[in-house]
Amino acid sequence: MKGRVGTTAVDEHIGQRLQLRRIMLGLSQKDLADACGISFQQIQKYEAAGNRISASRLFELSTVLETPVSFFFRGLPGNTPEETRSGRRPLHVSDGGADDPMAKNETLQMINLYWRLPNDDQREMILKMLKTLNGVD
Repeated sequence: MKGRVGTTAVDEHIGQRLQLRRIMLGLSQKDLADACGISFQQIQKYEAAGNRISASRLFELSTVLETPVSFFFRGLPGNTPEETRSGRRPLHVSDGGADDPMAKNETLQMINLYWRLPNDDQREMILKMLKTLNGVD
């Protein structure tokens, strides 16, 4: 059996989704690794697509991260019934680009902190402040 030559777009997508969910929950790589009984270096390799994640490990990660396994595949071209039925095969997965604010850790941290606010009134105040700063009604 030959070894894998390089990472695939699917491996990279799953690694990005793993990192996204971990950050959304405010977990460090070490926190996640400890919960799974593996090294934080292994989490780094999964997130960077240096190591492929097995099905059983992906299931374990989804349990620890309190999300369905399907979360890791969302946004992957060819992953909807319409795309599958059409027979369309994507050539690559978009990485969101360096200018995509949703691909930045800062955005994820802000969302995480926003939802940690203890009540709707505080969240509404933050939303109003951001709208005011951006000149949006």
